Amino acid sequence: MMMNEKIIEALQAQFGEEGVYGIGESHGILQVTTAVENIVPMIHFLYAHPVFKFQFLTDLAGIHFPDAKGQELGVIYHLHSLENNVRLWIKAYAPIEAPNFPTITGLFATANWMEREAFDFYGIIFEGHPNLTRILNMDEMDYHPMRKEYPLEDATRHDKIDELFGR
Repeated sequence: MMMNEKIIEALQAQFGEEGVYGIGESHGILQVTTAVENIVPMIHFLYAHPVFKFQFLTDLAGIHFPDAKGQELGVIYHLHSLENNVRLWIKAYAPIEAPNFPTITGLFATANWMEREAFDFYGIIFEGHPNLTRILNMDEMDYHPMRKEYPLEDATRHDKIDELFGR
């Protein structure tokens, strides 16, 4: 049995088929989706598993899908098992009105800055985070610049001639 199939089997045995869905694979990297309340238990399970040993957090990224009602904001956790050389992405989504996710800084100290960046750019709140403040933008900003709520171009600019851009 392939490693990705073993991981899916173990996750579904632990969290149920309703707790592990949206299963896919891209370039050999397993991708699963789960509910926000499963994030910490699932990552702990994968970290402590005697075979999988996902003990390295490669990245944590915020995402915004404005058209996905009730699941506008999400977080993707990129985990890596160095011992097995296997990677895994875990995705979870929350409504934009309540973008609350649990912090994983208790397991991965490196999540501290990654969660601060997701908060800074997307407004995702990581409950239990030791210092959830802006990390790259100014503290005075009252918006989150990576959300797809803003036009890509400034409509007030007059220094562009649309004809030169094929428009």
